[in-house]
Amino acid sequence: MKRALITGITGQDGSYLSEFLLEKGYEVHGIVRRSSTENFERIAHLAGKIHLHQADLLDQLSIIDVMREVKPDEVYNLAAMSFVPTSWKQPVLTGEFTAIGVTRMLEAIRLLGRDRIRFYQASSSEMFGKVVEVPQKETTPFYPRSPYGVAKVYGHWITVNYRESYGMFCCSGILFNHESERRGREFVTRKVSDGVARIKLGLARTLKLGNLEAQRDWGFAGDYVRAMWLMLQQDQPDDYVIATGKTHTVRRLVELAFDVVGLNWQKYVEIDPTLVRPAEVDLLIGDASKARAKLGWKPEVTFEQLVERMVLADLARLEGKPMPDFKAKGI
Repeated sequence: MKRALITGITGQDGSYLSEFLLEKGYEVHGIVRRSSTENFERIAHLAGKIHLHQADLLDQLSIIDVMREVKPDEVYNLAAMSFVPTSWKQPVLTGEFTAIGVTRMLEAIRLLGRDRIRFYQASSSEMFGKVVEVPQKETTPFYPRSPYGVAKVYGHWITVNYRESYGMFCCSGILFNHESERRGREFVTRKVSDGVARIKLGLARTLKLGNLEAQRDWGFAGDYVRAMWLMLQQDQPDDYVIATGKTHTVRRLVELAFDVVGLNWQKYVEIDPTLVRPAEVDLLIGDASKARAKLGWKPEVTFEQLVERMVLADLARLEGKPMPDFKAKGI
């Protein structure tokens, strides 16, 4: 039985990846930070099926101790300070977690199992930032526009560096925006789906947003974790862009979300200038042709289906009803 170790296991991607690996027959371990208030909501349904260990990306020795205990075959580094607006307010902490934290993970693998452990690094489309070509692919130069994006560039290149310097099996997945009903409510997609559900149920009157014209390549998180796993099953390590190849504006996201509940979005949305980034990323769209050709990967959930499932999930949550059966609904 293969063993996988996941950082960021309590997050959106960590929960979907855990489910996926369990279905593949893995023994799944996760790293969690010590906290006085635990937030295991996304993995509560996996209790008794996964193993959790306390460690911190800021503490090298704690990472080494967990690696030594678990002896993983595969390590997925999904942990980061991942909310872009917060990275402007906490740029140093963002660098420690999202950049230097990657080096600490790689060092632990180099010391304990560089010949047998396969490593996945969660890179980000935010590294492209002020894009120099459209669409963006693996060879597109990076031009990050936030402390988060800058930190992700470091994490990406240090992963490449360890692969080339030590012959380690290290892959980076340059994932474009991927969402789900498990997304944090601070992210615009979940902010919209939650806001729409609240308005529909009479719990709110307005939804405040920033730049409606920003364009993103949005996919479903459950599809994207499959790509992470596929990367580590190849004969040779490499880096891959994971994206749908289709872009949508925040305005279109809003229109679709309000359509799910039969409301006109223009009656409820207010523009708040304070929600606009200091340096905006206007257009991100990925070219995942390499992943399609080499990994056999392609997205299965459409953008329209994604928005629908997120709104329906938030309606159910706010009404205290069971989560909808999305497979039965065909979404």
